[in-house]
Amino acid sequence: MLPGLLNLPIIMDPTHSTGRISLTDPMHMAAVAAGADGLIIEVHHRPMEALCNADQALTPDMFDTIVRRLRPLRSFMDQWQS
Repeated sequence: MLPGLLNLPIIMDPTHSTGRISLTDPMHMAAVAAGADGLIIEVHHRPMEALCNADQALTPDMFDTIVRRLRPLRSFMDQWQS
């Protein structure tokens, strides 16, 4: 958890904050590097058929790739902050 006045967890929503899939990957990385405690990521098997937020939903394969890229960064940040 980021130190602060209230000690509340910081949750980032890259899909809604950017509105574009092409920008979500850098936002995921930036959020983790900045110390976010969690991410909200929309995932849909067929994003273009999603009833809402179709332009922002990731496929399960895209989600898997992001998680694999974020784990080493999160591990580094956890060690660095200790």
